[in-house]
Amino acid sequence: MAGTPNLEQSIEILFGRFNRRAANTTLSDRTILANKLNALADTLGKKAVGSFQLTPDSAALFATAAVEMWLRSVHSFLISASVTEASKIWASVSGYYASHYSVRAIAHLLGIFQLYRKKRVARVDFGSNLCNLEKKGGNDREHKFYWKVVEMHPYFSTNPFLQKNKNEDEQSDSGHRNIANYVDHINQFPNFRVLDLEILKLRIRYLSSIELSSVPIPRLEHYPDIENVQLVAYHRILSFRRFLDNILGNKNRLWQVHRTPSWCDGILDFQATEPRFLGVYGETI
Repeated sequence: MAGTPNLEQSIEILFGRFNRRAANTTLSDRTILANKLNALADTLGKKAVGSFQLTPDSAALFATAAVEMWLRSVHSFLISASVTEASKIWASVSGYYASHYSVRAIAHLLGIFQLYRKKRVARVDFGSNLCNLEKKGGNDREHKFYWKVVEMHPYFSTNPFLQKNKNEDEQSDSGHRNIANYVDHINQFPNFRVLDLEILKLRIRYLSSIELSSVPIPRLEHYPDIENVQLVAYHRILSFRRFLDNILGNKNRLWQVHRTPSWCDGILDFQATEPRFLGVYGETI
């Protein structure tokens, strides 16, 4: 359709609204985006399928939802790194969620949001703010759906860190997480260690210095494959951050406040040794 903005233009439109207001470290009220979309879905009747118009302020909640979700990713990564030796179970689980939250954050930038109570998917065109509501498919669960929509988008389809999340594969992010969550008789309970700030800094410095020759998706047979869980999570965090940096630069008020969280200052510098394989730190990052 003529005049439809591309992805970069859509992001500029979405975040541009925040240049007209003061930046705030508090992103928005809890569940505000889901509540607004659910209320608008109610106007479509019992079937709750169709289209409705979002106000500019409502559409802008996709930007704050994406940034907040990415901050969850950063926070989860810090938790994972800090308990590397203290708890293999929680290093695995929180490391996985660091990956998942980054992927879901990208999906929100694409205008995608799941309404769980209504079992619907919202898709928004930020050029027109038109929101299409459709039924969820039978396999559109949280930990598959958001990964699938990101991997299918042309902008991200060649990024090897952002591929589909399949439980059944031997190399699998969610499959590895499922061992920590659900498998019986893991029997890995080391002597508990009090968390140490310097050990956390050393761990992150170590992970950021590793030069990758391929994407180290954790393997089920190697559980607990903590190092690879944390490596892919960290590079997914960088994928989101570099994606917005490339589009918004240093001029957007909202992103400048949150791109380097004050609560991890001096711990995480968002640097990494670039992977040797091609196509990772190109246009898709």
